[in-house]
Amino acid sequence: MDIFNVLTLVGGLCLFLFGMNLMGQALERRAGGKLRSLLDKMTSRVFVGFLTGLGITAIIQSSSATTVMVVGFVNSGLMTLRQAINVIMGANVGTTVTAWLLSLAGIDSGSLWIQLLKPSSFTPVLALVGIIFYMFCKDAKKKDTGTILLGFATLMFGMETMSGAVAGLKDVPEFTQLFLMFRNPVLGVLVGAVLTGIIQSSSASVGILQALSVTGSVSYAAAIPIIMGQNIGTCVTAILSSVGTNKNARRAAVVHLMFNVIGVVVLLTVYCVVKALFAPAILDRPATMYGIAIAHSVFNILCTAMLLPAGGLLEKLAILTIPDSPEKESFALLDDRLLNTPAVAVERARSATAEMAELARVGVMQAMSLTHEWNDTLAQKVREEETQVDRYEDALGTYLVKLSSRELNHADSQSVNTLLHTISDFERISDHSVNLLESAEEMHTKDIQFSQDARDELQVLEDAVQDILNRTTDAFHKGDLHLASKVEPLEAVVNELVRAIKAHHIARLQAGNCSIEYGFVLDDLLTNYERVCDHCSNVAVAQIEVAQDSFDTHAYLNELRHGSDTKESEEFHRRLDRYRERYLFPENQSAEDFDK
Repeated sequence: MDIFNVLTLVGGLCLFLFGMNLMGQALERRAGGKLRSLLDKMTSRVFVGFLTGLGITAIIQSSSATTVMVVGFVNSGLMTLRQAINVIMGANVGTTVTAWLLSLAGIDSGSLWIQLLKPSSFTPVLALVGIIFYMFCKDAKKKDTGTILLGFATLMFGMETMSGAVAGLKDVPEFTQLFLMFRNPVLGVLVGAVLTGIIQSSSASVGILQALSVTGSVSYAAAIPIIMGQNIGTCVTAILSSVGTNKNARRAAVVHLMFNVIGVVVLLTVYCVVKALFAPAILDRPATMYGIAIAHSVFNILCTAMLLPAGGLLEKLAILTIPDSPEKESFALLDDRLLNTPAVAVERARSATAEMAELARVGVMQAMSLTHEWNDTLAQKVREEETQVDRYEDALGTYLVKLSSRELNHADSQSVNTLLHTISDFERISDHSVNLLESAEEMHTKDIQFSQDARDELQVLEDAVQDILNRTTDAFHKGDLHLASKVEPLEAVVNELVRAIKAHHIARLQAGNCSIEYGFVLDDLLTNYERVCDHCSNVAVAQIEVAQDSFDTHAYLNELRHGSDTKESEEFHRRLDRYRERYLFPENQSAEDFDK
């Protein structure tokens, strides 16, 4: 083996690692919806959590990425430590999929059909299809599919290059002696752990071991301890990601380390006993690519089968290792670790925005009730909720800017755009809850009592405001465009009601039945109700327009209100009429009458 072989080996390794990373990132983008679906199934049930971890890791081809995600979820309070343990165990089994894919390079048969399964036979075709998809397709999903195919082809080409470069090592005595040293189980475990810790991917280190196996110098006696050590080395990524997190997140990383260390200690002991007592002949045989894949899978499955029922014990050990402190820890609202998996980060941002929207909705409802009956405790709660909404807006704004710089698929990019357009509106809705609170406080302090007619009219308006708030938050939470389309006609009715109430108030002033001071408070209430509904309209329109890859609000609303030959305009006016009938003042006096 000369310097050119070394350079070829390095080049093959670089292509291998790049292809694996490229394929993993594209798989994340392409499978964003599936990831969200799987994450929804993260429950306290052991088996469901296990399958979730297995499925996610099989999709994104990285147990390290899954574990980092789990640490981020625990740090954000989205997942309990017990749930995290189940997912981590599933991830350890899911990571074996990569080794089986790489083992296809070791196929050797005279059969034409079997040879077609060899990567060198089909990866050029995959690369050709991939480059066509990537360069000539405008659809984001097709581009991601092309990237996946190119990543897989690059990975396999790197694998073939590495295997070809090291093939000459079989005639080098020093290389053979090196792997004879690794027959020492403890040394083999250390080598596997260090190698994986450096490249931070057990899948990649298993792939390197598979490539070296073509020399025929890597026996199963050397390969098995190295495989065990690789499972310990892969914990480095999770440990590093847990720095600066809360206790439960650090415990999740510790559980990952404990799981692999305990599994290695137990199974290494069993391996040494079997080796010493029975000296199975297979241990002296040269390891093959698929043989390494089998050993990797068997080790991880045995570890999981042994420790999955003991998840509660691992949880207790983690708590003993990182004990609770007297101070209560807060959860991170949005964890930057999730940015490494954009599809998951988008879903977390959307969930946080939905929480923000609900706080804003509840705040307005509570402030509205204070205009009828003052309560100091409830008033303080409204103020606290508004402060919390401000915190959400600051955190989400920063997080979404970071997220928008990541490589997103079309659907996730639309979601980020929608969130960026809506968070300020939800914050403004919350601001108006404090404005309503201040008006309620003034009414309480000055003992302002509106006339019965004014109270009846305000009740109709408040019912309409509650309706539009509920529809807006429901539409946002569900991502329901049909429900969002019902907001704008209701907002138009609210505007009509406000104008009608103002007209009635002027009439009462002229008749001497109301004072100017009462009018100031009434005007403040009406202004805030109207603006709350304006922001609800903004949220609904943003949902609809972004989904249509457009954001010309003025043109959309103009066409909706004044267009005569569009389906959307016709539906708008039908709903407008229904809402007018629903929200009538007492004695069937319509707000519409005061616009004529």
